[in-house]
Amino acid sequence: MTLPSLPLFHRLAGQPVVVLGHGEAAEAKRRLVERAGAHVIDDLAEGIDKGARIAFIAHEDEGAANADAIRARCAGLLVNVVDRPALCDFTTPSIIDRAPVLIAVGTGGASAGMAKALRLRLERLLPQGLGALADALYAARAAMRSKWPTGSERRRALDAALEEGGALDPFREQPATAVEEWVVGAGKGGQGRHAITLRSDDPDDLTLREARLLGQADALVLHGAVPAAVVARARADAARLQPQDAVPAGIVLDIYPTH
Repeated sequence: MTLPSLPLFHRLAGQPVVVLGHGEAAEAKRRLVERAGAHVIDDLAEGIDKGARIAFIAHEDEGAANADAIRARCAGLLVNVVDRPALCDFTTPSIIDRAPVLIAVGTGGASAGMAKALRLRLERLLPQGLGALADALYAARAAMRSKWPTGSERRRALDAALEEGGALDPFREQPATAVEEWVVGAGKGGQGRHAITLRSDDPDDLTLREARLLGQADALVLHGAVPAAVVARARADAARLQPQDAVPAGIVLDIYPTH
């Protein structure tokens, strides 16, 4: 499956960012840029001179927006033109902030209203302490490497802890000591071989267990024409194998297509 755009998290702290225009839309972009720690530049030539890499253009006049978008792009800047997706090199998502955890919901400019509605729904599901959990996992990296020496062991242990109902389920509010207690008490993490037979080519027909196995598997053994949309639900770094290939250690998932 082809992505309509590639989501990226761009670090802007201390960097110049061009924001052109007046009115509510331009002010919203200025607030967003300042929230990311960047310096707002309201003149395109000055921004180019100062090495800006991105520009937000919020002119109400379409001709002015087109002209400044061309100038900025010719100078090598990535451009976002408010309410004109066809003129955009990138779009801005609706953001859920549980720093350092950031969740971006985007529709490629198709519907900002839908992105907002999804963000508000997700906001209610995610605990406020999610960022603290991420910080605790970062602080525990040395202890995790000591307990699980290989990357695959650490990944399996984390997958088990972070899954629904796990010791570190991110959808539950966790105590400050949760990660430390988990590292001390957790086992080696799961492994083994599992199999699923697809009922249709639609990945939305996967059961919760099947979707979880796809997300955890270290290797996929594809028995026949397994739809690309289903394989796309697996980890990007999971090995894609044929039945005759050697199978590595870890969690291995055999996938059989619909009959």
